[in-house]
Amino acid sequence: MTIPRFAVALALCLVAAATPASAARNIVIFVADGLRYSSVTPETAPTMTKLRRSGVDFVNSHAVYPTLTTANASAIATGHFLGDTGDYANTLYTGFPVPCRLGANVVFLEDDCILRDLKQHFGDGYLGQTTLMQAARATGFNTVVVGKKGPSAIQFLGALDSSDESVGGPLGIFIDEATNHATNHDGTPTKSTMLHGLLASDVFRATGADSPAFTSAPNLVQQDYLLSATTQVLIPNLQKSGRPFAMMFWSRDPDTTQHAATDSDGKLVPGINSTSGRAAIRNADNDLRGILDALSQWGLATNTDVFVIADHGFSTIAAGIPTPDGRLERSTLPGGFLAVDVAGWLDGQKIFDPDRSNAELDLSSGEHPQNGNALIGPTPEAPMAVVAANGGSDFIYVADGPDARATAKRIFAKLVGAPYVGALFVNDALLKGGNPKDFAGALPMSAVNLIGSSNVPRPTFVIGFRSFVVKGCKLGEQMCTAEIADSTLHTGQGMHGSFSRTDTRNFMAAIGPDFKTKFVDKTPVGNTDVAPTLARILGVNLSGPGRLRGRVIAEALKGGKTPKVARRTIASAKAANGVRTILDLQEVGSTRYFDAAGVPGRVVGLLRH
Repeated sequence: MTIPRFAVALALCLVAAATPASAARNIVIFVADGLRYSSVTPETAPTMTKLRRSGVDFVNSHAVYPTLTTANASAIATGHFLGDTGDYANTLYTGFPVPCRLGANVVFLEDDCILRDLKQHFGDGYLGQTTLMQAARATGFNTVVVGKKGPSAIQFLGALDSSDESVGGPLGIFIDEATNHATNHDGTPTKSTMLHGLLASDVFRATGADSPAFTSAPNLVQQDYLLSATTQVLIPNLQKSGRPFAMMFWSRDPDTTQHAATDSDGKLVPGINSTSGRAAIRNADNDLRGILDALSQWGLATNTDVFVIADHGFSTIAAGIPTPDGRLERSTLPGGFLAVDVAGWLDGQKIFDPDRSNAELDLSSGEHPQNGNALIGPTPEAPMAVVAANGGSDFIYVADGPDARATAKRIFAKLVGAPYVGALFVNDALLKGGNPKDFAGALPMSAVNLIGSSNVPRPTFVIGFRSFVVKGCKLGEQMCTAEIADSTLHTGQGMHGSFSRTDTRNFMAAIGPDFKTKFVDKTPVGNTDVAPTLARILGVNLSGPGRLRGRVIAEALKGGKTPKVARRTIASAKAANGVRTILDLQEVGSTRYFDAAGVPGRVVGLLRH
């Protein structure tokens, strides 16, 4: 089936688009993937340290939950929470065979081709909102999106059809690590962009390569390619065009290096606070400095607002249950542990691995799901349950049918007793009818804005895994957090996705002509606030389905006043064993900011209740 090109409808709109005045503001969004707020110090990140001291320092920042990359990319792009965007996590059960994954229905979204398939299938039910970059281009701004595969495309899905030959093209410029590659490493199609014309030759001269290569610890080679293309080609071309612009640069580091680092393998200390982890932060900081220097060199700095943000925080992996004092005696939780448990709870049902063409696993020989994902039941075509593994949080989907509620009750009865569980959320549909005590111990998914206008299949249960402060780490709570993760990575490597305050507190800072100077913003802010705030500055309109939206961060803008803040706690009913999920949140008007959630004593940053 031929996939319609995103460009057609948007190009028609651009014909009649208003041209912004030459004095209109420019914006740059720099995303340092996986950067913890407390990681930014004068030693590790001098550029970011200077920026937050000189501009706005958002000390009360928030990612959306689950604290995963594509989920938060959708929030940054649209200003909507996940119930509206449908991008609930990095890995989802789609409910249909995804062509770009050879018919698999549990897929990892950090892939341009898969994102096209989801948009084709769900329409406005998946990322139906107008993104900031899309709105800027439709209004006549030049747009440039550069960086990590997956979250970059989410900023402007239509730009996947860019001709990539001019910053003034109808879809702007889009470059990620799949650009100029027809296929991924596994042979599946990328359906990303190809560089053309003079721009292609200019980028080659600047970088010495046809495309960015992936490396790790730190991810220097890829980052250098993207930075060189941006600072030596794209920014000069934006200046020469004479038109205002909106640009995003999504840096893979420190996320990539923190995940892959092996210099603390098997040890919680130093964990991701290791030498390679610090080098990855410096890598991202150097990229930001390069972009700021290029803006100054080309006379663009005084008219450009720069917003620096991380999609989520980060923790060290603990592949086992901690002792009460924060030690890990041994690793006992291999990747796929939740899927194996669910199969056992359902009387030893078969497990099929969607990442290995639905092959049946032989648990007796030590096999586990390759990426933690599983179809559980008599056949892969008719599973009783599906597990989508997402590191610090997992999703369980129970198949529709007359036995669905009974199956869900069986699984939940075991979940509330599982020692690796940190937080439990249940689909609101299960709370309608039946005994209200059936799912005592869990909060409804709507409490964390996971129920909205999207028609992407919603999980039955969302499980946030346990987190704790590591014994012997002296760097402070949010630098010393470890979390259980459903992952093939090891103890001592890095992960995110949980509902600890360590994972929800991301780095955020801003500077520029529209922002206050030397201002510490103690009001809660979040990833959903970025697009509304910058849309206000650019004078563009964000539209689309759903009401789960962020706000304009008015208090950080010149002349803005600090709003009132309310703090709330929501608690589930207690399960028979006493387990309950507590949610600590802050509110500004109707916008919610989630601090931490889970079982008291099992989640870092949860207030004492």
